[in-house]
Amino acid sequence: MNKQSLRTSHILIVDDEPDLLTGLQRTFVKRLPEVMVLTAKDGNEALEKLEQGDIDLVLMDIMMGETNGLEILDRIHTIRPELTVIMMTGYGTIELAVDAIRRGAWDFITKPLELDALARLIRKGLERSFLLTENRQLRSQILPEMSVPGFVGKSMLMQQFYKTIRTTATSGYTVLIRGASGTGKELCARAIHLLSARREKPFVMVNCPAIPEHLLESELFGYKKGAFTGAERNHEGLFLQADGGTICLDEIGDIPVSIQIKLLRVLQEQEIKQLGAASPRKIDVRIIASTNADLEAKTGEGSFREDLFYRLEVLTLRMPSLCEIADDIPILSAHFLSEVRKELGKEKKNLSPAALEVLCAHRWPGNIRELQNVIRRAFLFCNEPEIDSQHLMLDPALMAAQGRGMQLSVRGEVMPYKLAKDSCLDSFTRQYVHTLLSKTGGNISQAARLSQLTRAALQKILRRYDIDGNVFRT
Repeated sequence: MNKQSLRTSHILIVDDEPDLLTGLQRTFVKRLPEVMVLTAKDGNEALEKLEQGDIDLVLMDIMMGETNGLEILDRIHTIRPELTVIMMTGYGTIELAVDAIRRGAWDFITKPLELDALARLIRKGLERSFLLTENRQLRSQILPEMSVPGFVGKSMLMQQFYKTIRTTATSGYTVLIRGASGTGKELCARAIHLLSARREKPFVMVNCPAIPEHLLESELFGYKKGAFTGAERNHEGLFLQADGGTICLDEIGDIPVSIQIKLLRVLQEQEIKQLGAASPRKIDVRIIASTNADLEAKTGEGSFREDLFYRLEVLTLRMPSLCEIADDIPILSAHFLSEVRKELGKEKKNLSPAALEVLCAHRWPGNIRELQNVIRRAFLFCNEPEIDSQHLMLDPALMAAQGRGMQLSVRGEVMPYKLAKDSCLDSFTRQYVHTLLSKTGGNISQAARLSQLTRAALQKILRRYDIDGNVFRT
């Protein structure tokens, strides 16, 4: 969770002990300086503050004199069903804490409070709140003429891709999203969730390579108190957090084989085994996996299990590269300009025709993410109302020889013959295959006959250039 999302977060602490409220407020000022902390001495005051302001997380004691925290929890969830609530409890009231979880609390922590653990729990709770808010915002962005949230492209290829996403979303099957870095795999996963019957349930995004290998199992599946040194309380894990909803395992090709075996069990049995648990636990989670890796090659070399690959590949979506949807570069550029203007609170800026020409001629190895970053930099460093080609920090010499994207020079220097030839050949092959598949509606056999290639040779080209024939089907 980034600092920007923390900076806009508000937490409410509810306890009948004034000294505890004051102490926690001081603690959070030091440990979570980006968070605004509000306090309430009882349940009624807490409910009033919830009505008055936008609270992202509530930290509340279960026992507050004559006030029953569980009753307040029920009333909170009547007002704000998705609000993240963490309950505080004494060692003698663990049964009450478990009851609070059943009644909708997100987690609990025991007294006396361990401040480092509490700060970590607050951060995780705020991240949950942030993701839920982001999902609501994505749903609100769906325009009548756009049936896929978060996407703005209008090219023919993207319209076909939207149909595939909508069909995939309603199926409920496991999904594998493939594509190069920067093509929007995470955005695609969120769109599938928002268009599915699980849209009101949690969406949990897991960046697998970002979690150390020795922690990945416990983070995914959770653990029981005492399962290992340092396991001082139960930890539900990310799969249980996503129960009823969707979990997206980003860059699944990078996870170790030992975790792959456990994921295979989840896919086959719809159950997880927590560390230290006596028996497995049933879950109801839709799994979406994404990767830019060559899973077939990893399967061949033994670093990715073949049975897991086929379990994941029930439905496969291939994200188009920006070169493949170059017709959308103007509308994407305008969208990113509008976004960065709102982020920075600046006046509107436009792209000059020369700047737009350079953007459309660039090869975009970093895909849509690279375009977004170029627009951000240009907006920031351009002090004029119109962004020209020199503000893009891209060389306008990246122009086409016989078609868009045939790169013959870099920063004014002529490329070596072999590199220039490969660039032209790549561009020609992409354009030829797109024309071919558009003509045949994605029918590979018919395309092979028209091109006078064998079906195997054509499929090899499709794999090499990461082109999915399904997106051309009508």
